[in-house]
Amino acid sequence: MIAYIKGTVEEILEDRVILEAGNMGYNIFMPMGAVEHLLHKGQEIKIHTYLNVKEEALQLFGFLTRDDLNTFKLLLGVNGIGPKAALGVLSGLSADELRFAVLADDVKTISRAPGIGKKTAQKLILELKDKFNIQEALEMKAEHVQMPGTGEADLTDMKKEAVEALTALGYSGADALRAVKKVELTPDMSVEILLKVALKNMF
Repeated sequence: MIAYIKGTVEEILEDRVILEAGNMGYNIFMPMGAVEHLLHKGQEIKIHTYLNVKEEALQLFGFLTRDDLNTFKLLLGVNGIGPKAALGVLSGLSADELRFAVLADDVKTISRAPGIGKKTAQKLILELKDKFNIQEALEMKAEHVQMPGTGEADLTDMKKEAVEALTALGYSGADALRAVKKVELTPDMSVEILLKVALKNMF
């Protein structure tokens, strides 16, 4: 119903912002990371929104990127995950971190999110596993992290090649993905160097 709202941040509360747009103040629940670190009063901003309809109230949930909004919607599709729990996940993890954690069966990382225990994290991984794949996860990460001298396509290809090389050596896809994820790329890093550093992370 409401795809996004452009306006001015009037007030910042613990888990939400008041956004003024068209002489109206919208109460929008947002991930805590965005509220605490990325917004300030008087800021002009575009917030992608999801309208949650309840019997007793209408609630707006907002995100700074469409990717975060789409990830939020995927989380809502998980049995037992409601809007507040989904928002809690995205308060503890970025969309990129969630994708990699799901693909790597990383229950521990997902359990860091507020209100998410081990059993819920396992259910989340089980139900979202077929929604993500390694190549798409790397492509999304490349869009969000731009490095001087390294194009998005190169960044994606480098990490994808490293993951494929590690799996060809006999490592599981989850372990390979986790090891490559830990590597901080530099502008002059080659696939060979990336692979060597990732191998160190396997032990």
